[in-house]
Amino acid sequence: MLTHADLYSLEQYHRLRPEFRARVIAHKKNRQLALGPNATLYFEDALTMQYQVQEMLRLERMFEPELIQEELDVYNPLIPDGSNWKATFMVEYPNEDERKRALAKLIGIEKAIWVQVADFARIHPIANEDLDRETEDKTSAVHFLRFELTPEMVAAAKAGAAIRAGIDHPQYQAEVTVPPAVRDSLAGDLN
Repeated sequence: MLTHADLYSLEQYHRLRPEFRARVIAHKKNRQLALGPNATLYFEDALTMQYQVQEMLRLERMFEPELIQEELDVYNPLIPDGSNWKATFMVEYPNEDERKRALAKLIGIEKAIWVQVADFARIHPIANEDLDRETEDKTSAVHFLRFELTPEMVAAAKAGAAIRAGIDHPQYQAEVTVPPAVRDSLAGDLN
């Protein structure tokens, strides 16, 4: 969990932003996983969420403790707590019309995503705990996911076991082996 003490003041952040931003961008490279050509999991952690909060505070010129706490309350739930992975899932189509058509066909896609550690059972996420992100006509392009692991899965992932991920939706199929650098980054989220 991030607290006020973990954040830079607006003045500090202004000075440190180029270096901090470069560090976060490099870190995020090992926190994303493409699931086919139009879907990506962006795995979150304390650093990615600190960056989100710092950018929001900067953008909104926020320095009041109550407003800072509101931002922390929004983003802290996206930080893994040692037995799970938390990810922002994005359906990505560059063409707006194509994206609209796809989102209409992909209702329920967030429940069709899975991860698998070694030969354990596939884990489907708990999706969008903050609010429902689909209607009868379409799904959202952005979903927030939590993958809960058993203690055995945690141990296997920390020991370097292979991790696979995919989507098994009637309108979108994908399956990938998580690259070693991403696997190692995700294992670091677990205790």
